[in-house]
Amino acid sequence: MSTPRLATTTSLPSKPTTKLANISNRTLTIKTRTHRSRIICNHAPDDNHNHPKLILPNIDRRNLLVGLGGLYTATNLPAALADPITTPDITSSCKEATSGIKDIENAVRTQKCCPPSTKKPIKSFAFPTEKTVRVRWPAHSGSKEQIEKYKKAIQAMRDLPEDHPHSYLQQAKIHCAYCNGGYTQVDNGFPDIDIQIHNSWLFFPYHRWYLYFYERILGKLINDTTFALPYWNWDNPAGMTIPEIFLENKTGPQNPLFDTYRDARHLPPKTVDLDFGGGERDTTREIQIACNLSTIYRDLVRNGADTTSFFGGKYVAGDAPVANGDKSVGSVEAGCHIAMHRWVGDPTQANFEDMGNLYSSGYDPLFYAHHSNVDRMWTLWKKLGIKGHTEPTDPDWINASYVFYDVNEELVRVYNKDSIKMENLKYKYLEETGGPWLKSRPTKRSKNSQVATISTADVKTVDQLKFPVTLDTVLKVQVKRPAVNQSEDEKAKANEVLLINGIRFDGEKYVKFDVFVNDKVKEGEVVTPCDPEYAGGFAQIPHSGMNKMLMSSAARFGLTELLEDTNTEGDEYAVVALVPRVGCNDLTISDIKIELVPV
Repeated sequence: MSTPRLATTTSLPSKPTTKLANISNRTLTIKTRTHRSRIICNHAPDDNHNHPKLILPNIDRRNLLVGLGGLYTATNLPAALADPITTPDITSSCKEATSGIKDIENAVRTQKCCPPSTKKPIKSFAFPTEKTVRVRWPAHSGSKEQIEKYKKAIQAMRDLPEDHPHSYLQQAKIHCAYCNGGYTQVDNGFPDIDIQIHNSWLFFPYHRWYLYFYERILGKLINDTTFALPYWNWDNPAGMTIPEIFLENKTGPQNPLFDTYRDARHLPPKTVDLDFGGGERDTTREIQIACNLSTIYRDLVRNGADTTSFFGGKYVAGDAPVANGDKSVGSVEAGCHIAMHRWVGDPTQANFEDMGNLYSSGYDPLFYAHHSNVDRMWTLWKKLGIKGHTEPTDPDWINASYVFYDVNEELVRVYNKDSIKMENLKYKYLEETGGPWLKSRPTKRSKNSQVATISTADVKTVDQLKFPVTLDTVLKVQVKRPAVNQSEDEKAKANEVLLINGIRFDGEKYVKFDVFVNDKVKEGEVVTPCDPEYAGGFAQIPHSGMNKMLMSSAARFGLTELLEDTNTEGDEYAVVALVPRVGCNDLTISDIKIELVPV
């Protein structure tokens, strides 16, 4: 049975630096770094992720690098010399978060996102000691007791004074401050470079910690140690609409879970679009569900085949949204995560508040249910048991840290290394394995529906393109593959991955482009996100950034299964088509290539 077609009715348009001159006949630039007088050298992690530190007093790291025989920018430091991102004291080192908000004058939420100060020092995190494990539940099928507890807890949070660290306003502002330029890397010695927890390997652990404290605060407000958040189960057909518990109560008291800034077109019974690109689909619920399941499969299996592809690229101290060339976005973050943010956000608002912009997302209770399911994707991905499905082991990921208020209104520093095992955090999900998406690998293309070869007379090779190239129209290019007709043993050792590097875009805009590979279907056929030729999409909602909000990123798309399913494993070149959907008129790309990534 062939995969159903999905059509679209909407027509979408096809710091300061210090210069050091003439060192070995080169002009090199390094970032000015104001730093505490020490350098930390991380050794290989042991089983407990403990890292001995070498402290060299009164030495600026830039001078040390010169002494080592060369100069490095902050973005090309040797791994042993890089520092993990360290969030400063969030109450004393915070600024107004205006980055990523295109129309500040018409913004419906405040940009003053700094938390209140209790004048307490930052404490070390301690794992919970209770025996009870909180069980997060599907929002569409919660029991009456679960729903009533949830509404009671949210109402109690709304009733707190606005300047209380646990108030609804302050909890919403957490996302704004971390995501729209509220904090800098001052504790790392880079006070002029913002911290951004999206678009890199920080995405999953940061949001896990955010929900951890949010959930426990809600439980404390209603004196319930078993309280657990719901998750929006959009990976299951039964959960592919906005859950009823979040809708407006038009006949009784106001629903504390309702938010007025949502897309009115997407209220139930509208089925979610996990590959939403701004245009409405003219299709049936059955077909949309099939495509949604294929999207989940693509994000967790095909495009999440290795650690970097799933979590996102490396992001360390000194990296900025523009300057960091290694930082790539993970498969889930750029896929179903962004799609649902945009699908829910209100298009009648200047900045697509609430869910459609990072600064305002935390004001919608649906945000937390959405991210609870995003967090669950990490668990599902890990429990697939596929080789390569492991967390990063780089000390700069393990030791990256954030600061939150805990249930006792104490500031607590938490680390990525302590977020890995949910059992230590005393929570789990009702459903942590499997799902209908596991059987939703896009249907293999019938050779009878394909032409023998793709016409490439007018398609340049990568070497013939002049980079950077602007994606203001469809870009089709031939990309040389590193190998053809690989054996099953060879495939088991490495995944073939398409890399779209140096994606530079306006961080104040919503952007999306789709990627298709080896489209050999006969004329008259329409290739859609349900089909094997669709590699996936790159999407971003407004982020923090620098340099007039220009940001850079990269995207990775798994090709091993795609080539099998399109009958093109023997082709020397892959024909890649990048299709702009929205916000791409000034988006540029600096490199396109295919590599074999070991697993």
